[in-house]
Amino acid sequence: MAGAEDGPGQQPELDEDEAAYCRRWGAQHAGARELAALYSPGKRFQEWCCVVLCFGLIAHNVAHLLLLARWEHTPLVMLGVVAGALIVDFLSGLVHWGADTWGSVELPIVGKAFIRPFREHHIDPTAITRHDFIETNGDNCLVTLLPLLNMAYKFRTQSPEALEQLYPWECFVFCLIIFGTFTNQIHKWSHTYFGLPRWVTLLQDWHIILPRKHHRIHHVSPHETYFCITTGWLNYPLEKIGFWRRLEDLIQGLTGEKPRADDMKWAQKIK
Repeated sequence: MAGAEDGPGQQPELDEDEAAYCRRWGAQHAGARELAALYSPGKRFQEWCCVVLCFGLIAHNVAHLLLLARWEHTPLVMLGVVAGALIVDFLSGLVHWGADTWGSVELPIVGKAFIRPFREHHIDPTAITRHDFIETNGDNCLVTLLPLLNMAYKFRTQSPEALEQLYPWECFVFCLIIFGTFTNQIHKWSHTYFGLPRWVTLLQDWHIILPRKHHRIHHVSPHETYFCITTGWLNYPLEKIGFWRRLEDLIQGLTGEKPRADDMKWAQKIK
């Protein structure tokens, strides 16, 4: 994989497929420019608030989990890590599939705030690599705020005995939160072909997090497969059973809506 052996400060050479992938449409596409312009100061403020609150609560909760840790919890905690990764991978695919396939940028509230980035991403796949930490992770931090607040409330109100009994469950929930919070950061790394830390490329090469070449399969038009973007572990089995296609057929049969109609509309903009 390109970039795995490059030294510090060096920009790796991309192979032919990677170069073609990175040239696909891009920032000069008319639809990409219009969608990027819809990113508002209000949206930026929301993202800042969510990131600050989220990481403050993560620090608070991880401190309490470390204080309660016992060696005898290790097997259940490890099981929780694996289960959490699988569940969040599936949920990332479900959200990704839903936002890619249905809805419109014109929808009130959620259109510009949450569907817009998905439309931009398909016509300018490398735009995410130009987003800073706040823009990349703000929406995921919003989603995980409520479970983080609930966990912090338990640590403040439950007795030590009750927390001891709840510990494996709370570790599982915390794993869900961490994987969920960092899913879009992992997604960003899967589009970044140079400058990644060595530990990130190792996690990608070992398929602990979403690998770059694996995710590239999703970006073949019409973007109808490989939606899971946390670890990508579930993409192959879900594709083999035709999970997303069957779900789309069901919804189209019930509603008459055509999958990815809005996505195609933005892709076809030329001015």
